Amino acid sequence: MKTASILEQVEFKEKGPAVTVLFETDFTKEIRITLKSGQEMKEHKTAYPIVVEIVEGQIDFGLPEDKLLLSRGDLIALEGSVPHSLNAIKDSIVRLTLTKFDETSRVKKVVSG
Repeated sequence: MKTASILEQVEFKEKGPAVTVLFETDFTKEIRITLKSGQEMKEHKTAYPIVVEIVEGQIDFGLPEDKLLLSRGDLIALEGSVPHSLNAIKDSIVRLTLTKFDETSRVKKVVSG
């Protein structure tokens, strides 16, 4: 069994989103991403499916042919290879679920530019 709190020890960085690996299991990796209002994750994609949950805040979630305004409690699931971007409208806490095959280092690389 593994436990973590997505709402404890939350850190926002001044110069870009913060990425924290909450835990890994045999089948997923659970990651918290915090973005201050105005911060973004530029367009990127992964080879694997992902699930994104907006825990707090509001995100403009960019897709190839659409932009969704996601707010607290909203979830979106994407298949692999779908380009997407995140732009924080409000200070936001985002939960990202990766498959065990995806690399957390990839997410950190997207955040660092």
